[in-house]
Amino acid sequence: MSNWYVTLPVYNEISHVREVLDEVSQYAENILVVDDGSTDGTREYLQERDDITLICHPENRGYGAALISAFDFAVEKGIDAIISIDCDGQHQPKLIPEMIEALFRNEFAPIDIVSGSRYLDTFAGDVAAPEDRRQINRSITAQLNEQLGLELTDTFCGFKAYRTEALAKLNLTETGYAMPLQLWIQAACQNLKIEEFAVPRIYLEEERSFGGSLDDSKRRMAHYQDIISRELDRLKGKCGQLPVLQGTSLE
Repeated sequence: MSNWYVTLPVYNEISHVREVLDEVSQYAENILVVDDGSTDGTREYLQERDDITLICHPENRGYGAALISAFDFAVEKGIDAIISIDCDGQHQPKLIPEMIEALFRNEFAPIDIVSGSRYLDTFAGDVAAPEDRRQINRSITAQLNEQLGLELTDTFCGFKAYRTEALAKLNLTETGYAMPLQLWIQAACQNLKIEEFAVPRIYLEEERSFGGSLDDSKRRMAHYQDIISRELDRLKGKCGQLPVLQGTSLE
């Protein structure tokens, strides 16, 4: 079996972290937790566990920053792959073996990123997404598909498997919840092979803070579109194969 880790970005998840880690440990030998400056006792609990590798940010840097730390760890350690899973109970650890199998299924046509999708299929017990998040996800996903020539159904699902050699080709700098948008643009630029993987739609807590003004859905949408525009502008001249850089409208 390939050398791979499951990573969990964690910030103030004391109500979920024990249960989620106990379940993840049933399906993965190597677990990396990135604590992003927790202040609710999460960090102290994590420091007591001897079955995880722990990276601690001294202060809260953001969801994207936590994942970037995990990706850097994977590249520096030379491991084959890393699976990201959120620590809020919205992802099912029992799907980890299927996801890693999908990543390594075909050695002759390797997949670079297996991305969970809550909209690729339906499952018994699926929970309706909060309306503002559903609308933003649908709009941003359609925009990226048009601009990048992708065929995604879920831009923001945090349950993903990555080949480390693919991550090494990326230069991710976005520290917040918009980091996946930067990732998709760079993945398309690098012509990475992407496959979606159907996962149940679970929302245990409808309310999530995206940070200050971004809790307002209109401002969050504008922020996401600004990130997309800036990243595409930055990559002009480097990724000419992308539809958006070949004259496709940005509307």
